[in-house]
Amino acid sequence: MSIAPPVWHVDHLRIATDAAGVALWAWDVDTDQIALDERAHRLWGITADGSVVTFEALSATIHPEDLDRVKTAFSATREVFGPYETDFRISVNGAVRWVSARGRGDDEGIVGRIMFGVFLDVTERRLAEQAKELIAQEMVHRIKNLFATVAALTQISARSSATTTEMAEDMVKRLLALGNAKELAWSAAPHHREGIDLDKLFAVLLDVYDDKRVIGDRIHVSMPKFIVGDSAMTTLALIVHELATNSLKYGALSAATGTLTVNGATDGKDILIVWTERGGPQVAAARSDNGFGSKLISQGIREYLEGSIGFDWSHDGVIISMRVSQASLAA
Repeated sequence: MSIAPPVWHVDHLRIATDAAGVALWAWDVDTDQIALDERAHRLWGITADGSVVTFEALSATIHPEDLDRVKTAFSATREVFGPYETDFRISVNGAVRWVSARGRGDDEGIVGRIMFGVFLDVTERRLAEQAKELIAQEMVHRIKNLFATVAALTQISARSSATTTEMAEDMVKRLLALGNAKELAWSAAPHHREGIDLDKLFAVLLDVYDDKRVIGDRIHVSMPKFIVGDSAMTTLALIVHELATNSLKYGALSAATGTLTVNGATDGKDILIVWTERGGPQVAAARSDNGFGSKLISQGIREYLEGSIGFDWSHDGVIISMRVSQASLAA
């Protein structure tokens, strides 16, 4: 026995569109007036008081970076063949939302002089896409840095070894140490779940970059007694690796005579960490701080350690001053 197809009443359709989060619009192509349903009014932050809504009125809410693109797309909708979709940002009460406007072009489905379509709030989807893109960029950046680090460590091993056998053994030890340091950075190894002393953390992370793998040879670390918490350990370790990699590529650690000194001191509720490079290539001018790695460092210190960072590009070598909150460092 077959079941007769249901009759889709307006109330039934409204239940379905509400469940899907669909907002409705109707556009009079002659007057440029746009009628919005209740959900669309809420989405755009417009009071449903019966006043006339036009595309120009809605444009005041569209993000400035998207406005020209949306205007062009809106003007071309009637010439588009088949379905169209335009994603853009709007700002409502200080909050930025992503909206997807969808309809059919070539006057398909036009009733009289009225065209119909929908708005969808796609904010969560777009934020997820942006997060994935950021992760992909970071992975590419870290892979490039890893290759640069391995190449630089090979040069260090070559300088400190008398034979190829010694070089191979030294290189293996350095790579194993680098792997252990990376593990510490990413997972804060199980035996350190309660935290690790700040001085020891820097020594473990920087040990692999010292020619003789002995902190105090060309890398000197002096930190106050302070236990770094599990959460802050990961952020700080990533920052140290980023700075050390940059030093291997461009700074003091790229030269056999270069030295790195990292000193720390308590300053009220903060800890001041000063990273000083000497004996490397002469610094002709300040390097750009707008690279992806520099942004990661600044973001990590600002957002996760409640601190700040400053760069002094002197001819003798860079001096990097980092101020971090003790409360955040202990977290």
